[in-house]
Amino acid sequence: MERNIIVLLSLLLCLLLSCHVSAVGATAKRRHSSPLSRPHRVITAETAPATTVPAMVQYETRYHTQRLDHFNAAPASYRTFPQRYLVNGTYWGGKTAPVFVYAGNEGNIELFTNNTGFMWELAPRFRAMLVFIEHRYYGRSVPFGSEEAAFRNTSTAGYLTTTQAVADFATLVQSLKANLSAPTAPVVVFGGSYGGMLAAWMRMKYPHVVIGAVASSAPILSFYGMADPYAFYDIISNDFKSESKNCHDVLMNSWKELDKALSNDAGRAQLNSTFKMCRGSTVEAIPDLLDTAIVYSAMTDYPTESGFLTPLPAYPVKEMCRAIDNPKSGKDTFSRIKDALGVYYNYTGNAHCLGDATEHDPYGMFDGWDFQACTEMILMSYGVRNGSVLPPEPFNFTGLLDGCRASTGLPPRPYWIATEFGGFDIANVLKRSASNIIFFNGLRDPWSSGGVLKDISRSIVALVEPKGSHHVDLRFSSKDDPDWLKQVREKETRIIGHWLNQYYKDEAIKS
Repeated sequence: MERNIIVLLSLLLCLLLSCHVSAVGATAKRRHSSPLSRPHRVITAETAPATTVPAMVQYETRYHTQRLDHFNAAPASYRTFPQRYLVNGTYWGGKTAPVFVYAGNEGNIELFTNNTGFMWELAPRFRAMLVFIEHRYYGRSVPFGSEEAAFRNTSTAGYLTTTQAVADFATLVQSLKANLSAPTAPVVVFGGSYGGMLAAWMRMKYPHVVIGAVASSAPILSFYGMADPYAFYDIISNDFKSESKNCHDVLMNSWKELDKALSNDAGRAQLNSTFKMCRGSTVEAIPDLLDTAIVYSAMTDYPTESGFLTPLPAYPVKEMCRAIDNPKSGKDTFSRIKDALGVYYNYTGNAHCLGDATEHDPYGMFDGWDFQACTEMILMSYGVRNGSVLPPEPFNFTGLLDGCRASTGLPPRPYWIATEFGGFDIANVLKRSASNIIFFNGLRDPWSSGGVLKDISRSIVALVEPKGSHHVDLRFSSKDDPDWLKQVREKETRIIGHWLNQYYKDEAIKS
């Protein structure tokens, strides 16, 4: 997925959880910081089918009339918009039974509903109602009547903030419980990635609304002054090196070869001969396609087949390295890269060409996240060291902020999130102010560089798995899941059960 969002040195910089673009020889690099933010390129005329959604995923679509601004009494604040949420009450045990809520991310809520299998599998066990809430300004939950109107200018887009989003979740949950005549029903909030950040923050800000939070792969410490801006790409590079040093070195050295080939007619002809590009796409897209494949394979290095953003085999990093180390197309660098790209872009075998001349937004992410990532969600994932699998790029915080200001016309607020939710000295902050939060992080996930990796208290627990990837714990279980993943989910289940039992005991409710 690729959309440029910030201008830096006369180039647009793309930011999801953030991206930036700079020129290196003949190629353009994209720096991204979220698994769900860049436009995802398709490689055929039709999108390859994702994995089948399990039959148990059934829901009713509802809308809540949501206030535009929860924190202001100005007349404009009283405007409303329809906020979409999806509900499954099949397993709900009644007015004192739990409600499990998903804090929607930066995209259409169906994407997260269909992929958060852990909640679906927990619901029968705990007799829980499931509620998946769409984030304001995404999907169908758009103020001002349309996406175009919502992002017309900063006056309309300015209501897109994390504090407003978390307040949306709290007011919707309260309204739902009132409509169900279930004021004592305990609520547990779940989320992965940005949604995991929101889940943790919701528990911190609204502890009277939710009794606990499962925050998976939530990089709440990925802000300036708290995270190493080079760590994100360090982890990606180490993921590939752990599979094969040769694979790592081929990728590391491929960028200069691509630059050189793209700089002259003979080199471009060689690339055209090796890579069969789709109509309307050119070989200039190859570096960007390779960058995307490297980063997203590392993020979604799941132990089983997946179709979250695109169909992928189990352990896609291993498979990309296997393709590079044992190429079928030829032993030159470009043939090895071609075979590696086939793992990411053509796992189903249905693609007949590489690349796509059009940019599209299949999950409804671009406009909203481009704005958020340049106003307050300014995540530290830009620096690339020498010796990485991606081209080196020094971290330039001033340039990043200047680019964001040029993109939005607003002064960025890189320190606001830490002010609003805490971040510096997070252990003492949460020890004094919060409880009942699970932070899961897999150390193969580059976002773990901004995650909570140590227990903070008896009830604020960090589950850290060296072999884990991006919110792998929230995925549907599989017979092929490794033992460590089964154990992570068992721990999370026990902790949630403890929260609920303690709640019923404290409230003298018969569970």
